[in-house]
Parts: sequence; C-alpha cells; structure tokens
Amino acid sequence: MADEIQKQQLVSLDVNTSGLEFRAPPPRWMKACALAVHFYTASGALLAFLIVLAAVQGNAVQALWLALAALIIDGTDGWLARRFHVKETLPWFDGGRLDDIVDYLTYVFAPILLLWNTGHLPIGPVGIILVALPLLASGYQFCRVDAKTEDHFFLGFPSYWNVVAFYTIIFNLAPVIVGAILLTCSILVFVPIRYLYPSRTVTFRPLTLALTGIWLLSYALILQQMPAPQPPLAVFSLFYLLYYVGLSLYLTFRKGKIDPFQPTTRIFR
Repeated sequence: MADEIQKQQLVSLDVNTSGLEFRAPPPRWMKACALAVHFYTASGALLAFLIVLAAVQGNAVQALWLALAALIIDGTDGWLARRFHVKETLPWFDGGRLDDIVDYLTYVFAPILLLWNTGHLPIGPVGIILVALPLLASGYQFCRVDAKTEDHFFLGFPSYWNVVAFYTIIFNLAPVIVGAILLTCSILVFVPIRYLYPSRTVTFRPLTLALTGIWLLSYALILQQMPAPQPPLAVFSLFYLLYYVGLSLYLTFRKGKIDPFQPTTRIFR
C-alpha cells in the first residue's frame, strides 16, 4: 500500500532544481487552496476601495484600520502562495501581477488620497505636484523587473506610503513636513538602496519578523487610542523604522553599489 501511494506521488509530482512541477493535473483540493490564496490576495483591492471610501467620508481612523488589515494580508499571502504551490498548481494565473496591482492600490493610491482628503497636503498646484510624485515614482518602481531582487530585497524605497500616511495622521504633521517627506521618499525610489523584505530577507529574519509583529501591535494600540494616542507608544513604534532603515543601509553598503539602470533577476511573491 505504501509503495502504491509513493508511485502515485511520483506520477503527479516532480521535484528538481527548478522547483516543484506537476506531471499530472494537481488534485482538486490543491486547486481550491490555490484559488483561495488568490482570492485572499485580491481581497486587498476591496480594502483599498474601503480605505478610499473612509477617506472621502472623513474617517481617517477607519481608513488606517483598513490599511492595517491590508498590511497583514500582504504580509501573509506570499507565504500562503508558497505553502500551497499556487504558481505550479495554477500556472495560467499570474499571482505576482495580482499582488502588484493590489499593492499599488493599498500602498500607494489609497494612502495618498487619504493624505489629500485629510488636509495634510498643500492646496493648489503644489499639492497636485506632491500627489503626482509618489504616484508616478511608485508606478515606475512597480514596473521594474528587479523591484524585488533574487536575494529578497526591495530595490529603492518600497512605496510604504501607507506607513507615511499612518505617522502623518497620528502625529498630525503639517503640510510642509508631509510635502518634504513625499519629495524625499519619491527620490529614494530611484536610489538603489536594498530595503528589507521583512517576511523573506534571510539576514536577521527571526528578529525582523518579531519586531514587525511588535510594530503591527503598536499600530493597533495607537489606533485604539485615537484621536489622542499616548506619545510614548507612538515614539516607541518609530524605533522599528530606525531598525528597518538602519539594517537596510548596512546591508546595502556591505553588498556594494548597484546600478539603478541595470536590471537584475526578479523574484515573484
């Protein structure tokens, strides 16, 4: 009986240096799991719509809660995709492209609209220019084939405009400060710094995952205290950003310079 099961496994699967491949159609339960993972990723698009709706209605805190949910989905869908071999199970569906579309909506478009609608950007042509900078810079970045490197780093500022929106709102930053942040981070999109991919960068991965979890918890606690969060908690959450940027810079300089116009191998999901 055991030999028969093993033969069936060998008929349906082939493990080689290029990864997992199916010789026979995968079982239905694997297809169902793969579809569920893609649906899980796609749910981020609905969250983006709800973030925009909350922003239009003037409910910034609700928008930030929804952005937190989008962060959690984005941080876990890649692991689920690898766990259930969705690329091999449904080779006709590009999960990486879906992920990029959803990420642009939740990490770029919705947060920038939230900043605009909450009055944290200058009014008039200057404000429009500041809005255009991250939208266009991130559009360029999402189209680069090496936006995610084969050793699991983001190349250039990884469009964390949702994080910018979060701190802008909880600290109630002035439009001139927000404008300077948008300008600086838009430029950093084109600077070949290797930023941590928290769920996949191997170096200090356990520590990074633990600190990321603590930061997400602090994010939720701060939102619970809105509109008057405790300053120590808000400041404490900033230490994660210092860790993230500091380690990213260290690993970039240790690796050496990268030509921003010379594409490297990209890895999906």
